[in-house]
Amino acid sequence: MILTRAKRLGDPHGTSLDIVIQGNIIEAIFPAGVAPQDGHEVIDLDDRVVMPGMWDEHVHFTLWAQHRRRVSLVEATSAAEAATVMANAVAANKKSAEPDRIVIGAGYRDGLWSDKKTTALLDSLTGETPVVLTSVDVHSCWVNSAALDYLGVSGHRDDGVITEREWFALSQKLADVDPITLDSWVLDAARHAASRGVVGIVDLEMTYNAPDWVRRATSYGSRYPLSVEAGVYPDDLDRAISEGLVSGVELAPGITIGPFKMITDGSLNTRTAHCVEPYLSVAGDDYGAMNFPPEEIEATLVKAQKAGFWLAVHAIGDRANEMVLEIMGRNNLTGRIEHAQLVREQDFERFGRLGITVSVQPEHAIDDRDVTDVYWADRAERAFALRKLLDNGAHIVLGSDAPVSPPDPWVSIAAAVTRTRDGREPWHLEQGLSITEAIDSSTRSTLEPGQPADIVALEADPLWLMGALGSDMPRASDALRELPVALTISAGVVTHSTLS
Repeated sequence: MILTRAKRLGDPHGTSLDIVIQGNIIEAIFPAGVAPQDGHEVIDLDDRVVMPGMWDEHVHFTLWAQHRRRVSLVEATSAAEAATVMANAVAANKKSAEPDRIVIGAGYRDGLWSDKKTTALLDSLTGETPVVLTSVDVHSCWVNSAALDYLGVSGHRDDGVITEREWFALSQKLADVDPITLDSWVLDAARHAASRGVVGIVDLEMTYNAPDWVRRATSYGSRYPLSVEAGVYPDDLDRAISEGLVSGVELAPGITIGPFKMITDGSLNTRTAHCVEPYLSVAGDDYGAMNFPPEEIEATLVKAQKAGFWLAVHAIGDRANEMVLEIMGRNNLTGRIEHAQLVREQDFERFGRLGITVSVQPEHAIDDRDVTDVYWADRAERAFALRKLLDNGAHIVLGSDAPVSPPDPWVSIAAAVTRTRDGREPWHLEQGLSITEAIDSSTRSTLEPGQPADIVALEADPLWLMGALGSDMPRASDALRELPVALTISAGVVTHSTLS
């Protein structure tokens, strides 16, 4: 394959190029029109800008595929409004030819709701149909009494709210979809991700899903639209070790074992992220909490790395980050901290010094700016502090945490650079990245001979857009979020194209 008349992103001369692809590797690069075309498919890019393909470094992909088909609660501004949305969904479900046994809503954000979530409220509007509402951060749910009975859950009869590890275990019961249907949903989501320039994902689904990805890749019949690194969680660590799995081992073309993931604390929206200081505007002294005792976290992480796994450790609150940094430093552990949303001032330099990668989701800062200004108002200057992390030597990679945010790298890049959305003034713009830094944090390769043939062609130049619109960050944010992708090539295979 030859991509002819391609202009490399950031080339000050705008040189038009031929990029020769052999298999899954960039074989050579010539001035446009020079590369021998015999035996090659030739794709004319008509001087479009090209850049390396992008990775979403943190997704829950099967959950995202399901989430796209669930009742959206994103617009709900109160518990009563969310319950009404679900009541309408229950009524519609009863009229369908094949009603679902349980009706699931997704994406509520209750951090600023003025009314309380109760089973009585849900019961009064949804009746005997089991109903589950999942929070936007996927760290909690709200259910009616019928759902508690249906799922065999004891307790929670007053508020119907289930959080953290109890919810994580329960959520697996809601994924009861036959593999053929589920795989079709996942493939549709993969193609959509490819249409936004994604060539690979780190999939941190909470199930033992490496076999699922092997099945999907094998049944697809050709190269799957995404490269996938499938994570492993504590409950499945012994199984993975017994099967001889380690991070980086390839199970099928493009499907490899990814990191070992451990969720040490909760989230901001659920007010369970573990903090040094108590949450503001919450009754009593609520600091959040760890999901495991520190000694269990330490023993598990040491065991996983010794067994050959990279580490991906969820830590959101500043106390959780402090504890994980101490554990990693004390045991010479390497890998990533996922999120690092709130960090103590004295801990920023430890990321660079310990060589720890920070896997961040910039859109969370935009989603949570108002919640942060309520519960972490006295520490907001060190929340979602991408610039401070980078300036202290941390290696940053960007992701979405889908379904919390959509798996669209241009959404993540726009959030990282402009720190705004929806026409609002930027929030703590001093903690933003440059457009070049954000793109570099979204890619794993370069456009050079010998590099992976992961390539994206764009309909607009993001560097030019920022140069033209950088004085108006809300407009720049809109432009980056909507940036059209003309062509995506993953491992030498065209996975998306709008070219005629």
